[in-house]
Amino acid sequence: MLLARYEIRNLRRWFDDFDRDILLPILLGEIALHNIGAYENGAGTRKTLDDPDDLCPLKPCNAYSIAAATGLPRETVRRKIVRLIELGWIRKRHNGHLYVTAEAINHFGSILGTRQLSELLTTADRARRLIDK
Repeated sequence: MLLARYEIRNLRRWFDDFDRDILLPILLGEIALHNIGAYENGAGTRKTLDDPDDLCPLKPCNAYSIAAATGLPRETVRRKIVRLIELGWIRKRHNGHLYVTAEAINHFGSILGTRQLSELLTTADRARRLIDK
């Protein structure tokens, strides 16, 4: 029940944060996870996330790879990516490669750091106490 309550609150917040389109945070998250794959493998650092001329160690993805990862139709993913670009949270290069922007990382990183992380830790502590009984 604790985890269900936490997840429902989280889903409601994401729903509100993304103008009531629950697919947008899923797609933004998938793109970000694809991008940071280079860092998981020990690739170099990057000067900026938003400079399109910068050599990019972030792992690129495209609408096809995101559709495959999510199981959503490619046309749906393409339309939602257009919206994420309009919001300034995704950049699309001329070759179709998609990258999460620094603006998105800063915006959602601060939300996660303040609101959701403390709630997650509180929920985890409560769950741990129940398990230890």
